[in-house]
Amino acid sequence: MPLTGKASRFFELADQREYAFCQSINRMVRFRPVFCYFQLVSRLGDGWFWYALILATPFVAPHAGAGLALLMTLTGLTCTLVYKLLKHWLIRERPFISFPSINCGTPPLDRYSFPSGHTLHAACFQSMLFTTTPKLALATLPFTLSVAASRVVLGLHYPTDVVAGALIGSLMGYLSTLYFLSDFLALFPG
Repeated sequence: MPLTGKASRFFELADQREYAFCQSINRMVRFRPVFCYFQLVSRLGDGWFWYALILATPFVAPHAGAGLALLMTLTGLTCTLVYKLLKHWLIRERPFISFPSINCGTPPLDRYSFPSGHTLHAACFQSMLFTTTPKLALATLPFTLSVAASRVVLGLHYPTDVVAGALIGSLMGYLSTLYFLSDFLALFPG
């Protein structure tokens, strides 16, 4: 059941406060190379980059290997469930819906804005990589930051959506690694 009342009033106030910032960031989309870059990053952030990374993990991080790849897969699925439940429960319209002066740079995957699912997943996987394979985490960090920025630049999210997604995702990734990695590594000794 959707949350109404206090959350709705909170988001209305937050939307008004973030509008000018979102609009100024969104204007960057009018510069064609920036627009194309963030569209590409957003598309890869739909999951394609992470799917490829998960499949490559056993080869690029043999010490963690298949166990880490399986844990990333299951944690990613959990992230999807969490962000979809939060979006359905909290119901915050996307900036381009609430403010027609903000251009939508790419079609959204769903209707609601809070939290950013792209950022949640990126931060989750980034947190898992920093915990297990810091060199790989440093290599993927620019992509993760670009995904987070793309959400605001393309008019799909407010900055608070991105911050919330990053916090939730980082926490989920860290806790998943902390509590379950050793069990998953034991499944694939070797």
